[in-house]
Amino acid sequence: MKNEQELKQVVKERYTKIAEQGKAENASSCCGATTPSNKVYNIMMDDYSETKGYIEDADLGLGCGLPTQFAQIKKGDTVIDLGSGAGNDCFIARHETGAEGKVLGIDFTPIMIEKARINAEKLGYNNVEFREGDIDAMPVSDAVADVIVSNCVLNLVPNKHKVIEEIFRVLKPGGHFSISDIVLIGDLPTALKNDAEMYAGCVAGAIQKTEYLQLIEKQGFEHITIQKEKPIVIPEDILSKYLSDEDVKTFNQKAIGIFSITVYAEKPGSKLDKPKAALSEISNGCAPDSGCC
Repeated sequence: MKNEQELKQVVKERYTKIAEQGKAENASSCCGATTPSNKVYNIMMDDYSETKGYIEDADLGLGCGLPTQFAQIKKGDTVIDLGSGAGNDCFIARHETGAEGKVLGIDFTPIMIEKARINAEKLGYNNVEFREGDIDAMPVSDAVADVIVSNCVLNLVPNKHKVIEEIFRVLKPGGHFSISDIVLIGDLPTALKNDAEMYAGCVAGAIQKTEYLQLIEKQGFEHITIQKEKPIVIPEDILSKYLSDEDVKTFNQKAIGIFSITVYAEKPGSKLDKPKAALSEISNGCAPDSGCC
């Protein structure tokens, strides 16, 4: 397996290509990164089309859940979307937070940021911002977000502990997150684990469900809840690229599970512990009256 920086580069290259593909092609592969399956169904994504605030041009078919559906976003909230892509979840979050709120999307792929900004400009959403950066080192000040959402992205980051740590840092006391991601029950075959394409396809980068939840608990989050869980079945024509016919049969018969889960958790404290973040705080990357702006 490649090192952390090499894996990040693989993901960046893959998602640059994905940004140029159609939604149908992305939806029939593993998070858009692997060769599309000839099976005519979506492997991971949920249907956004009936969700309020949905913008078809911003939907690249890359998700594995509907985190904004469970995120309990309120009018006036400041929301951050990790791995924002072309802006789909940001625009849905904006519908919930309203014009008086603030939505920030973070993505480390320049072409995704460009597509998202174009979409926001077309819609006239002046309170939706897209910022280029890594989600394990967010270009955001401490304690600025009421809510964090993310859709099938944490599994793509090698250092998941650092991402969870960053989520804790940027949430306000009493803030919460709702994140959809891919997790495992049982070990993947070595051929899948060691393949960079499958890493970029969300599967090889996934960790055990118990380990995932423990990372969240150890960081200090409270009221950890699995809001939704569904099994993910990888079609045999994708598996056969990595496994022999016999190994595919064995893989499908074993008690190995690949799941999409949507997890909710809260940062301890009360939002009364800290004044509500001003728009300038998140827009300028520094706190009001700090002297840095």
